[in-house]
Amino acid sequence: MAVQKSRKTPSRRGMRRSHDRLSGPTLSTDPTTGELHRRHHVTKDGFYKGQQVVEQAADDDFEDDDED
Repeated sequence: MAVQKSRKTPSRRGMRRSHDRLSGPTLSTDPTTGELHRRHHVTKDGFYKGQQVVEQAADDDFEDDDED
């Protein structure tokens, strides 16, 4: 079994861990709307690569629920 000969110093430990940090998500700008979104994901407006792929629901559909 491998056992270290001497203790690692905090400096060496920090050098080893220097690449372990988390990076933020990669973001892109949609060419049509200019909206900032995650790469390879549909924007909140329903656009992907400049084309609308998801239709947005109209606001009139939600008003019918309040008439009870």
